[in-house]
Amino acid sequence: MVSLLTALVVGFAVAQIATFATTVYLHRGLSHRSLTMKPWLAWCCRALLWITTGIRAREWVAVHRKHHAFTDAEGDPHSPRLLGWVTVQFGNVGLYRKVATDPEQVRRYARDLPPDRWDRVLFDHSFLGLSIGIGIVVATFGPWIGLLAAGVHTVMYLQLNAAVNAITHTFGTTPYDNRATNLQWLALLTSGEGLHNNHHAAPTSAKLSLAKGEFDPAWPAIAMASRFGWLTIRHTDVKLKHPVAA
Repeated sequence: MVSLLTALVVGFAVAQIATFATTVYLHRGLSHRSLTMKPWLAWCCRALLWITTGIRAREWVAVHRKHHAFTDAEGDPHSPRLLGWVTVQFGNVGLYRKVATDPEQVRRYARDLPPDRWDRVLFDHSFLGLSIGIGIVVATFGPWIGLLAAGVHTVMYLQLNAAVNAITHTFGTTPYDNRATNLQWLALLTSGEGLHNNHHAAPTSAKLSLAKGEFDPAWPAIAMASRFGWLTIRHTDVKLKHPVAA
């Protein structure tokens, strides 16, 4: 029982770390350029995502930018309004891969992120990164807890990311006039990503909480890193793309 609880806690913690790096580095940093990290910090985020998810940054960015280009319209890689939220929630990996494994679409939507020498040597080798990450957990907690924790992390990370695409385009509040929604409870589990209506209203904002009573869990860390000079925030005022809903 203790081993199972430990595996659940470790898996949850790793999933939260990976989710935090995804929203700050891949989403806010690379996809929308709402913040710019110092090279050493960006490298650390790349390495962390490599060993926890195996994601190639340019592929993730391409998929997300295409989503913004065709939000809930024909061409959106993962629209629940077109496909149904259940299909997106449980089939998000396959939908993601349709764009991520298409070199032409990756070049089109992530032309500013060509592979560099670190990608060629390390970060494009997803299975190597995942093997290292799983190996670290297994070496730290033992094979039983380590492998179970890796499974918990995988399921939780994929489902939380899918929920942002599926649930926050279906259920929740819409303070701004766009097709995404806000769900504060999901934002607490996804480092702020559940405030998705806010994000579509102000995609270049590094802060996803825009109104009183909203909380973006990643923002305090971003603000602190900015004060330390580790990253630069693009703008501190909110640049609305969409108005407040009537």
